[in-house]
Amino acid sequence: MSRSTAYKGLASLAVLQRELQARRAAEAAAVAAERERLERLERERQLFARSVGPVTPLPDPGLAPATRQRPTPEPRSLARDEQAVLVEAWSDDFDVDSLLETDSELSFKRPSLPPQVLSKLRRGHWSIQAELDLHGLRSDEARQALAEFLHACERHGKRCVRVIHGKGHGSPGKEGVLRVKARRWLVQRDEVLAFVQATPAQGGAGALVVLLQG
Repeated sequence: MSRSTAYKGLASLAVLQRELQARRAAEAAAVAAERERLERLERERQLFARSVGPVTPLPDPGLAPATRQRPTPEPRSLARDEQAVLVEAWSDDFDVDSLLETDSELSFKRPSLPPQVLSKLRRGHWSIQAELDLHGLRSDEARQALAEFLHACERHGKRCVRVIHGKGHGSPGKEGVLRVKARRWLVQRDEVLAFVQATPAQGGAGALVVLLQG
């Protein structure tokens, strides 16, 4: 072996040794960094444990996870369209006098119902579950409000409600416009079974107690 060849071999060996040393140094640094990370996590865990103190796990109730039921989607646009048609179908010229009972309060009931229904309404046999106040509304506003109110009562299963139309003392002839029209509108609704004038404590001549289909 010539000196030249031997020198080249020693040089290559020195380069290889430096590469091995560099690799070992990098691996040692990585191991040290990982050890430092684990020690830091352990210190943080111990600090948290000392801060919180003893912890007692909650007992497992053994219940299945609750699932929240999504509400049934409502076709709102269709409902609005149907409601608009319904309001337009109400006539202010409807002949209501022939359908009202011939008493001083002009009560109303469907012919299929027994007469006792009116006396039960007057005595408060059914609790009033909702009410609508039409005070201060124009005729078209009151009609729209009454339509929406009855529609909401039907959706939520309200059976007995009160409609406050006012006594109309400020109206021409002392006959309230809404007092007359409210009766006229109500008898045109199929879900309205009966109505009577409210008792004095409930509004007297300024309100009606209405019985709806259940």
